[in-house]
Amino acid sequence: MSDRTDAKGNGAAVISFEPAEEGIEVVDAVERHRYALETGRRPTLEAADGEVFRAPIEAAVCFGSESVSLPTVAAVYVRDEIGTVVAEAEHFADERLSRGAYTLEICAPIKLYLRVESEVRISADARRTRVEFGEDTDVTVGARSYHERPAATVTTTTAPRDLMAAISTFGSALKTTSPERSYPTLRGHPPTIELGEELRIPPELDVPETGVRIEVPPEPGPIFVAAPLAYYLGARLLPGEDARIVTESGFEHSLESAHGFETEVERALKQVFFLDCVTRTEGIYPVELAERRAAESRIELDFAGLYDRPLADRLEVCLKVPFARIEDLLPEWKLTTHVDPVAESVETLPFLVDDLAVVRTPEASAEKGSATQVAAFDEFVRGEVAANAEAFTRSRSVATQPSETASYVQPERTESLEQAWVGDGTPLGASKVTAQAYRNRLDREPTEGAIEIAVICNDPEMDEERADVDRVYGSRSELPFEVSVHHDLTTEGLAEILTSGTDFLHYIGHIEAGGFECRDGTLDASELESVGIGAFFLNGCASYEQGMALVERGAIGGVVTLTDVINTGAIRIGRAMGRLLNSGFPLGVALELAREESVVGGQYLVVGDTGLAVAQARNGFPNLCKIEQANGSFELEFETYSTSQMGLGSTIIPHIEGNETHSLSSGMPQTFELSLNEIDQFLALEDAPVKFNDKLYWPDQIDTANLLD
Repeated sequence: MSDRTDAKGNGAAVISFEPAEEGIEVVDAVERHRYALETGRRPTLEAADGEVFRAPIEAAVCFGSESVSLPTVAAVYVRDEIGTVVAEAEHFADERLSRGAYTLEICAPIKLYLRVESEVRISADARRTRVEFGEDTDVTVGARSYHERPAATVTTTTAPRDLMAAISTFGSALKTTSPERSYPTLRGHPPTIELGEELRIPPELDVPETGVRIEVPPEPGPIFVAAPLAYYLGARLLPGEDARIVTESGFEHSLESAHGFETEVERALKQVFFLDCVTRTEGIYPVELAERRAAESRIELDFAGLYDRPLADRLEVCLKVPFARIEDLLPEWKLTTHVDPVAESVETLPFLVDDLAVVRTPEASAEKGSATQVAAFDEFVRGEVAANAEAFTRSRSVATQPSETASYVQPERTESLEQAWVGDGTPLGASKVTAQAYRNRLDREPTEGAIEIAVICNDPEMDEERADVDRVYGSRSELPFEVSVHHDLTTEGLAEILTSGTDFLHYIGHIEAGGFECRDGTLDASELESVGIGAFFLNGCASYEQGMALVERGAIGGVVTLTDVINTGAIRIGRAMGRLLNSGFPLGVALELAREESVVGGQYLVVGDTGLAVAQARNGFPNLCKIEQANGSFELEFETYSTSQMGLGSTIIPHIEGNETHSLSSGMPQTFELSLNEIDQFLALEDAPVKFNDKLYWPDQIDTANLLD
């Protein structure tokens, strides 16, 4: 066979195995992820039968080796022939198993399984995990991409009852109705929705019979708000005068209160989801979970008994728990999306629901930008120019303003990390998401080779940012990057890059109303038939329209500006975005953190898919450490952020010696008191951001010996 072994889907390789001098690399060609398995020699790979694994996989190979080493510390669950967990290994592990048939589940950026018949020893330090077999053994490796595709497309009319019927199919994507569906990998992507002349539901969609229904008034607003809850509960959505959850046993839970319908739906979703996360520790992944320990100190639930009950019965028990008892234990929700309650918005719902986003509707649709709004923008920009006499904006004209005829919306701020807007108009303080951007991601073709990044600087006065990001992008030794740097491009040269298959474009330069300013004129992205770039950062003035044009023509998402930005502020934002994206932060989360680096941060927003990441996080989750002085030592608070692959419900365990406790991603930050030496060792594990004295740093910028001064 050839050196490269592939799994094919839709005519293109998705998962492949590539031999290396010291082992193999597992490659996910859609998500642009790769993970190395070190075997000490170049292995001979042979195609293997994936049926040996109980879990679904996309490709498998077999080779001989005495050991397999992982490039990171990853959670490893060892199961025997009947599927029982017989060992669990994390950092600083030393697990030994006598000879037998075992399957090792490895939680890496690509889901991996090892199948062996041998003795097994798993050991780990703070950096790597090693699996030894005692002798040369046949090792079968199976792999599965975290990339999810909808199983089908539902067509619906704009009639409310048809909208309800379409959304009622979302539960067909659940891979289980047990508490384990709180794991993102066991939820699945809902079917997509298209508007048409009649309701058409593909017969292959198998909606679970959970015995749960949600009744809401037959209007687009309430229907959309209830969609994520209906999906998670596998519930039918039906018209009713009073909003409520009803089960076949006769249990009712009102979704109307003084808090309002939308808040009650949000609370129900978060409460049931959280208690499922706690209850599932009685199941196939029996880990020590910080949130369970905290919940048990406040509520009396028989989690072991609850685990085995049907979904509707568990739902009844969970919703009887007073919300206030657990409210501060809930994970920080990744996304709240404010959806214009018009029928056309339904096409975006499957993608929001896949992210388990909270859905709200604004009190009024987008209104045209008022003179007050425009004046506020103008005053801000001019004030910045006055305060920075030597500064200049990234526009040839002075103080570019939002159009008097444009429509702006300012969604209400919520407790979620990110805010997004679906509908007509330009959002202020939120991302602009579109169904087209999500479809572009679904249509992303598998590609081979390194992650391609293009950095363009079309003005020599902005070269400081170019030099900064040039040093950052591609600096991770474990990931292959191809970074190209371009200066003073012509319109033809820029068009060539925009239409190429580049994964990410970082543009530094002037952008005017008519497009990108180039050496020989202006290029308007809306005049291109299609673009091939995946993501982008347009760090120029008033780049919103050009960014939207890129998304409409094939890009997945990017960061743009609403109006003029001061060059010094743009440099700070650009520098922070470069490092955050290079470390695996998705666009939306990266921008939330980068905004704090400059007063002009409020002028930036994401258009398209906010969850797109340019590179994979080294240990699966992008994370942020907050450090404070504590009696001659350090107090470290470890926070993680959800991604498209590691979504809400994933768990994390900080690599601190002696710590055996997991927590939910975006959940309760674990806090540790560490010595100077321990802080040094921890920060050296990964190039991740650090907050100290409310400022953002990176490990190479911190001299811990001076932090206590």
